[in-house]
Amino acid sequence: MATIAPPASAATAFPKAAVIKALCDELLAVAQIEAQLRGISLPKDQAGTMKAAVPLDSLSVVDTLCAVDTVVGFELRDNIVRTGGYDSIEDALAHVVPRIEKVWVKKKGAKP
Repeated sequence: MATIAPPASAATAFPKAAVIKALCDELLAVAQIEAQLRGISLPKDQAGTMKAAVPLDSLSVVDTLCAVDTVVGFELRDNIVRTGGYDSIEDALAHVVPRIEKVWVKKKGAKP
């Protein structure tokens, strides 16, 4: 018995976990630099660092989008990032990931 393959135009699901991982890796590096420059002591664990009050300027966060471009397969525009930046990595992820997903759905036609 033959298996029927989905049509070639079938939309793929948004790669949320891969997007978050790519952003986290980049944002952790940015947060470490910012903390060092500002004399902020970061927690030793990653979960604590994600919640730590470390200002992340919008230009630094825009730079991190390059790491996500390869995950989503297209270039993300800088207007995804909030002007003025974020107060923590967690804050940045909460704002940026849904906006990336919205662009993904628009470009790829996939439903969340």
